[in-house]
This record gives sequence, C-alpha cells and structure tokens, in this order.
Amino acid sequence: MPSSTSPDQGDDLEACVLRFSDLDLKDTSLINPSSSIKAELDVSTKKKYSFAKKKAFALFVKTKELPAPPSGYKEKWWKCCQQLFTDQTSIHRHVATQHADEIYHETASVLKQLTVTSSTSKTLKSADKRNPFKEDLTHNHEVSAWLPDISCFSPDELISGQGNGEGEVLLYYCYCDLEDPDWICAWQTALCQHLHLTGKVRIATEGINGTVGGSKLATRLYVEVMLSCPLFKDYLCKDDFKVRKIENKMDREPFASASVPLPTPGYEEDHCRETSKGGACCFPELRVGVFEEIVPMGISPSKISYKKPGIHLSPGEFHKEVEKFLSQANQEESDTILLDCRNFYESKIGRFQGCLAPDIRKFSYFPSYVDENLELFKEKRVLMYCTGGIRCERGSAYLKAKGVCKEVFQLKGGIHKYLEEFPAGFYKGKLFVFDERYALSFNSDIVSECSYCGAPWDQYKLCSTPQCRQLVLTCPACQGQGFTACCVTCQDKGSRQAASPAQSSFKEECECTARRLRAPRELLQQGRLPASPELRPGDDEDGPYLHERPHLPFPKPSQS
Repeated sequence: MPSSTSPDQGDDLEACVLRFSDLDLKDTSLINPSSSIKAELDVSTKKKYSFAKKKAFALFVKTKELPAPPSGYKEKWWKCCQQLFTDQTSIHRHVATQHADEIYHETASVLKQLTVTSSTSKTLKSADKRNPFKEDLTHNHEVSAWLPDISCFSPDELISGQGNGEGEVLLYYCYCDLEDPDWICAWQTALCQHLHLTGKVRIATEGINGTVGGSKLATRLYVEVMLSCPLFKDYLCKDDFKVRKIENKMDREPFASASVPLPTPGYEEDHCRETSKGGACCFPELRVGVFEEIVPMGISPSKISYKKPGIHLSPGEFHKEVEKFLSQANQEESDTILLDCRNFYESKIGRFQGCLAPDIRKFSYFPSYVDENLELFKEKRVLMYCTGGIRCERGSAYLKAKGVCKEVFQLKGGIHKYLEEFPAGFYKGKLFVFDERYALSFNSDIVSECSYCGAPWDQYKLCSTPQCRQLVLTCPACQGQGFTACCVTCQDKGSRQAASPAQSSFKEECECTARRLRAPRELLQQGRLPASPELRPGDDEDGPYLHERPHLPFPKPSQS
C-alpha cells in the first residue's frame, strides 16, 4: 500500500503523489487530463511532470504486488488482469501496454491534486461560518488530525480481528453537499490506510459512496469516525451501513487465468486463508478518488439532482407493495411496474418475482433505457430497487423528471436491507456484489442456468481468455469439457494467444458484447407490459455478455 508521507517529510511533490495515488484507475469519469492542468501549475512543478508520471507508474505496479510469494520463492510476484507475473520486466511491460490510459489519468490526477494542494492553505484561511467543519479545518486541516487513535490496539488486532478469522465488508453511501471533495479524498485515503481497509470510495460534490473491507475492529472504528464527522453526522446513521461478514474460507480461484504455471494448491489455500482474516480479501487494493458522480449514471448532478428522488419505502412497506402486485390476477395489465435498476448480469442470477429487468450492461445506460421505453412507464406506479439503494436515488429522480409516471417509489437500503428482514421473501436467487465473491446467497433458489448446457447454475467465473473481463455462467460439467469462455470469438482469441506466446495483447472486443444493444426497447403487445424474466418467451438465460449459447466451433456438451 502506498505510503502516506506527510508534506514535511522530504520532497513536497513526492509526498503529494504518494498521498493521492489511490485514485480509481478504471473509471473514465475521473478528471480528464487536459492542457489546462499544466497551465494551473507553476514552472517548478511543470518540470517535475516526468517524475509524477514515473511515480504514478511505480505506485500502480505496487498495488498489483502479492502480499507474499509462494513457499520456496524469494522474489516478488504480481497479479493483474487475472494474470500472474513472476518478474519485474513482465509486469512492467504488461502495465505499459495494457494500462497506459490509467497511468495517464492518474498522472493528470496527481498534477491536479498538486494544484489543489498548493492553494489549500489559502482556502483554509478564509473561515466559512456557514460550515462549522470548515472552521475546524482552519485549525486542524492536516489529515492526521482527523484519524482515530489506535494506539491501544496492536497491529495484529486491527488487521486480523484478534485471530477470529472473520472480517466484514461495509457498504454505505451518503448524498450531501461537499464543498471540498479533494480534502475528503485525502482524508478517506489516510483513514482507510490507517485502519488497514481496502475497497473503493467515490467522492463528489454530491456526496460519498464507499465499499470497504477489513477486520471487525477496523470496520467498527471506521463507522464511528464517519458518524462523528461533522460533514456526515446529520445525514448518516448506523443503519445506513450495510454489513456483510466474510468467513474464513472463500470459494474463489485467484489464479484461474494466470499466464504462468499456477502456484501449488497449498499456496493458494494458505493465501486465501491468510487474506480472508481481515475481510479485505474481497478487494485487492484501496481506491479513493474524486468524481463528478458518486454512482456513474452519466448525467451531471446539476441536471438531475439527488434532492428530487422517488418516495422511499422501508423493506416492510416494499414487501407489502410487491405482495399486492403479485396477488393480481393479470400482472401484465397492472398499473404497477416492479423495476430492477441493476445491470443484466446482476438480475440474471437473482431478482424479485414478477420484475422488469432491463437488459442493460451499465447503469449509465439506464437513462437511455428510460428514454427508449417512456410509453412503458406512462401512468404507471413504479417500484424501483437496486443492490443498496444508491442507484435508485438518482435513477428515480431521472424517471420522475420525465413526468410520465403516476408515482415513483424506491426500496430504501436496497436488496441488502430487504433480505435482512425477509430472507425468504419475494427476492429469489443470489445477490450480485462487485467484489471477488461475485454473489451472496440468502436462499436456495437458482433462477439462472449454465450458458452451455442449460443446467441450473448461478456461480459466475471470469472468461478464461486473458484480458477479457466478461463473466460466464458455466457449470462444472461444462468447465470439465473446456467450455470456459464467454463466446466463440473469445475462445478463438484465447487459442491463438496460447499458440503464439509472443502476442502478449489484443483488443478486448467480444462478439457477445458487440451485439448487445445499449438501450433495448421492450416489446409491448396490446398495451401489456413485457413478461418478467422468468416468463419471457425465447429467453434462454444466457450467460453475462452472451446473447446466445455458443455452438460452433464448440461441440455440444455431453449429457451425463
């Protein structure tokens, strides 16, 4: 994990680069590099641009370093894009060829942060009476002044949770106006590093969105700090933090797509067991960054504000509404729509009964989906839900702004909170999560099937082709026969790469992704709503990013 060196220790530029190195490298909504960035910097800093770029590169490589090499190996190992690298040259070549844009963005972000840092002292001198927290910053603007005292805990207690082998993942968000997101970014980075938490935190002028994992002690301290912070204490309460326990053993294969021989089974097992003690095993690194939106919908918060959402329903109220909806004899002609705001690969493995689950790949496509299907929502009562509630906040605001719905409601706390109260309720199947677990199970229902043979199956794996990030539903029987790619094109690319080791990279472009519409239009028949996912005619429950099951050149899986 990058150092949190303070400005008074060594070169100021290096200190700033180290403090702001944990920005999200994979989201294009980061502050884009432009010529204006250099214009904002003084001459001295301009001369050090190359230094910032080198430091950004080195820190990116550092985040991919494995905590410990396998038994018998003294050299460092790295893992990136589901590949394992055993020498520094190969990981450097991989980062240079595959992550040039990320390095470019982070370098620009570092320079932007330098500009902000240089003006911070001037900004803090102007006391803002409208915000008491600003007055505190005037005297205690150093990040270290806002970190909890952990001197009474040993490092082992903070990291391992006193050896109980369990950890926790916290999910939370808070919509509120933040005047200085850059300072919050620096504070959150230092706070998470201080508590040995990993995960992702998005910060914007409209609020904060975090998913962090660590020991029970670390997550408890994090919650206490957030609830006591003057910026959030009037908006956040303890119930806003959704907690998921991480058990000692995890069903995952961290080296499934390695480009070198896999470590021994013993190493993989020990590695999983060691990292899962802190609960941070779900997130290989910490990413904290400043963005325009705390959840990327692709529309500026100044146009669609979180301040005009749908009506919030508690899990109990939402349960009654769904029960009423499902009890109707003809749901397709009902004046109510149960709308899933998540991506198609999330709703594929778990959803509410009778829901409308849009076939969209990203939440940023949701506005386009609404625009394409306005007639569908005309004079309807819409019940919206998502994983934790955050997407519904602005998603419902966008739908309301269209002025076609009779009413718009949203599930407060999302599916997470609903399942806490109704684990055997109307939500069937698994709950998709954005970490290495992929899904959480609250019931025994399986609502999806293997992409190849059609057998009931709901456990995702990454496509076996290197560089491909698509998810695949393939059962053990089909995996045993080599059916592990997301599509025929990907399988072919993987074979060509295996035959030509010198070809270290290729463009990530899968036929199954290219054929998927950005915003599909629902078919309406005589004013009726489209059937729910489990009843849609012709729906073959294909795997994520896969429109139809691959046939040629794959032979048909043998039936046992």
